Amino acid sequence: MMLSASNVTKSFDGRQVLSGIDLQVSKGDVVAILGPSGSGKTTLLRCLNFLERADSGTLTFENERFDLHAATKRDIARLRKKTAFVFQNYNLFLNKTVLQNVTLGLTVGAHVKKHAAEEIAISCLERVGMANRLDSYPSQLSGGQQQRVAIARSLATQPEIIYFDEPTSALDPELIGEVLAVMRQLAKDGMTMLVVTHEMDFARNVSSHVLFMENGHVIEQGKTSDFFANPREPRSREFIQTILDARR
Repeated sequence: MMLSASNVTKSFDGRQVLSGIDLQVSKGDVVAILGPSGSGKTTLLRCLNFLERADSGTLTFENERFDLHAATKRDIARLRKKTAFVFQNYNLFLNKTVLQNVTLGLTVGAHVKKHAAEEIAISCLERVGMANRLDSYPSQLSGGQQQRVAIARSLATQPEIIYFDEPTSALDPELIGEVLAVMRQLAKDGMTMLVVTHEMDFARNVSSHVLFMENGHVIEQGKTSDFFANPREPRSREFIQTILDARR
């Protein structure tokens, strides 16, 4: 098991957002975290990478155990060397070029020499189809292109798992496909991914497992094929039916 989380809880202003979440991810899994808005999906992802401090819970990553509430800054830094996070809104530096956005984490965070960092960055930008825009600034790119640069930035650090927080939610409909195509290829390449998404076709056709949440609880989790073909819980069946009805 690459990653397991146990009894993750989180409240904001007295409102319970996560209620004892358990999760397991094996190497090479693509886990789609599904559920209606406000169900706690993004909060869970942020707690797993310490962008939020959980109120309680443990995370075991490759046999190393972390307290999700009390981990030290050194513990968090050590964990983040093995992970990457792709945000909804890209989080690129607007005053840096595409190449600089990808190399910055290598030269500053990992102390990689500039020339070596640029070689790594160009290779990663080639993987996402953005090697022809090295000198462009984010303002010169479409949203889909910016998100592909953000994915290249995450790949450059050679993470063992990538967390995606609704990576297409800020995109115009015609740009969604180019980002999902990159993610499909990453899945084929064996990248372990944890993806909060509303893209049901991606979840059904690319993910290996589904975690379905509502009101801070895990309603159902398991293999993607089982979830879509034969969901166990009435709420899961209702959710899938609602999605199908919306397409008609």
